[in-house]
Amino acid sequence: MGHIRILRHYIHTPFILTAMVEFAVTCFAAYLGYLTRYGVFPNFEEHLPFALTFALVLSFFMIAMGVYEARLREGHLGVMLRTAVAMFLLGTIGMAVLLYLLPALSQGRGVLLFSSVEAFLFITALRWATSAFISEDFMKRRVIILGTGNRAIKVASRMRRRSDQRAFILVSFVQPADTEDLVSMYGADVTPYPKNGLFDYCKRRDVDEIVVATDDRREESSNTPMPFDELMECRLSGIEVCEVQNFIEREAGKIDVDLLQRSWLVYSDGFVANWYRTTSKRLFDIVTASILLVLFSPIIILTAFAVWACDFFSGPILYRQDRVGLNGETVRLLKFRTMQENAEESGAVWADYDDPRTTKIGSFLRRSHLDELPQLFSVLKGSLSMVGPRPERPVFVTQLEQKIPYYEQRHRIKPGLTGWAQLCYPYGASDMDAKEKLQYDLYYLKNHSLLLDLIILLQTVEVVLVGEGAR
Repeated sequence: MGHIRILRHYIHTPFILTAMVEFAVTCFAAYLGYLTRYGVFPNFEEHLPFALTFALVLSFFMIAMGVYEARLREGHLGVMLRTAVAMFLLGTIGMAVLLYLLPALSQGRGVLLFSSVEAFLFITALRWATSAFISEDFMKRRVIILGTGNRAIKVASRMRRRSDQRAFILVSFVQPADTEDLVSMYGADVTPYPKNGLFDYCKRRDVDEIVVATDDRREESSNTPMPFDELMECRLSGIEVCEVQNFIEREAGKIDVDLLQRSWLVYSDGFVANWYRTTSKRLFDIVTASILLVLFSPIIILTAFAVWACDFFSGPILYRQDRVGLNGETVRLLKFRTMQENAEESGAVWADYDDPRTTKIGSFLRRSHLDELPQLFSVLKGSLSMVGPRPERPVFVTQLEQKIPYYEQRHRIKPGLTGWAQLCYPYGASDMDAKEKLQYDLYYLKNHSLLLDLIILLQTVEVVLVGEGAR
């Protein structure tokens, strides 16, 4: 019960349950805020529209601030700081706009303030109580890794931290006879293959799932044949069995290209590209880009003036650059100019975090992502999508396709203004970074849906405000 799969995207069950409980608590706080302000409890039905709207807005911004995904990374204090920003800054602004547009929802002065404060206090107490009295491991799956070789290293080396094990507990690595142990160097708990059989071991250790990560997966082998009979016994007895590639996809939200085989791509689910998904994605792009252009139009005008003034009203405002788009076709990318005019006279190079070629205002525009705003026009035009792999320059694509397997597959879908890789992996200034980002792009290509697009757009707010993933 470590995760729920909705429209092919894996969402961790504890986060869903936490969000649902806190939604109910926030609704209650909306009623209590009215009681605090006026001294009487409101009529349940009459106050319900305000309470639901209040809870939806606050939940929306808590998700956008990554509150639930951040719980295992930052600890209680870090999560509460994110919650405070979501409630008292973003939530207040959002509710103020809605109450202005829908005055029938208004409950008088002071109710919103009291409701917000009490919702924050209730959620703080609830999170403290759950962390103090309920173990975070109680809903996690207990997992063993069958194998200690090269394929098992992918788990041992990349999923060691508690924040990586959000939905599972790694019980041990089981080492088949006559195989190498390559995972102990990463601090892994290695157990010799049990003499009484795999099923007996799983029962004793209360194992919920076996992840097959052996290097030799043939049924007949002169050294270490795969224990298919024992795996089948475990599977038919209710213990889940999965392949390491599927495990990494589910738990890390990426597809490991080192483990990737063409047969897996051919037979696995996902990779939907039918007319319904294409049409719904295009409508989503048009509506979202139009709304954002209206909301950000004052910022776009001010930013354009600032870029122009930075070079004493002489340099170009926009920077145009060719990128590789859908099916390898060239698309023209528009950005507010952040570099000096002669920045690439010596040729194209990777952008650096503190690039010395940036203008005085360029560094700020990059960190705040305001330089990306002109791309909303490209979304309306149809050359970009709101969500998808970020388009790369042709010269880099040519190099990367020769070095990284399956790199060309990221062009099977329209590139985006933001993407899954931008949320999950912060920087991309080298071939190795490009390979890591490709693994997240392949996950999006396989599992993209309207739900995943909404999740990515929501969490992009966190990237913009907190600065994670900034380039």
